[in-house]
Amino acid sequence: MAPRAAASAVPCALVALAALGPPTWACLLCFTSYSERHRICRIFVGVEGPEVEKCEEAFSAAFEGLLDTEINYDERSHLHDSFTQMTLSLQEIAAAQGSYEVAFPYAAEKIQEVIAQLKEVQACIPPCGHQELSRRFRCLGCYSRVCDFPLDCPIQDVTVPRGDQALFSCTVKFQLPKEEIAYSWKFAEGGVRTRDSSYFRDMPRARGYLARIRPVQPTHSGTFSCVIAHDQLPLARLYFFLNVTGPPPRGETELQVSFREVLRWAPREAEGVEPWRPGLGELLAEPEALTLSNLCLIAAAAALASAGVTLLAWMFFRWYFSGN
Repeated sequence: MAPRAAASAVPCALVALAALGPPTWACLLCFTSYSERHRICRIFVGVEGPEVEKCEEAFSAAFEGLLDTEINYDERSHLHDSFTQMTLSLQEIAAAQGSYEVAFPYAAEKIQEVIAQLKEVQACIPPCGHQELSRRFRCLGCYSRVCDFPLDCPIQDVTVPRGDQALFSCTVKFQLPKEEIAYSWKFAEGGVRTRDSSYFRDMPRARGYLARIRPVQPTHSGTFSCVIAHDQLPLARLYFFLNVTGPPPRGETELQVSFREVLRWAPREAEGVEPWRPGLGELLAEPEALTLSNLCLIAAAAALASAGVTLLAWMFFRWYFSGN
């Protein structure tokens, strides 16, 4: 009978804990150990016994004014250092025979000020992606978590007339890490609208966050997928369903279509998405496309043109004055 009563007491305790809400001093348990808190109370009280337990209860009660917040994951070391400094300060006060009834509330107030000054947690931006920079640390439970979103983003529908250009931008709304970002593209042909990975094949020619098809043909109908990865870890998978519209050119027969396909035949790996190689006008319209290599090419072309003009002018004046 006693074991059954003890077993029934466990869920009752959990229900009571949920009703009372989370302990607001949970951060104290995350960043200090029981031995540290016990040692501080031993220094304050001086002897083992009920007075030490009373001191420990006062220690926890002093931190009940702190809210159980979610802090930026990168700030946890800063908060840990603040708690370490707090325990050292309390030991000094205890050694100087100070009062823990005064020292504990003062220490809790200082920690509360530190928490208020920490860098804010970045908001989770739906609907998809592994948003590592939004990772937060929870004092209640002493664990970290990221936004609970799937890696696969919803399919974006793209409708392009036959013969025009299709441009895909593999970008997300949440912030990405600044380094080691890689993009890979895949294609599910045959007009299939899907996110099933078994339908896709790699597009090795496509690199970078922008890719395009020109001119668009009915064979390009299907789903294009872009995977954003950081240090080989997928952050998001984007999908674009390309719907090609418009009739074939006037007078085109089935024989002409077959003949043209033979002339334009290329290996299977070369089909589909191609890298985006912008012209000067597109570079000016897309500032992010002004890479270091493009800037060097523009500078070299300008220098070469200037040298050519100077050489032509020098040859003209030399010929002109030699004739005179």
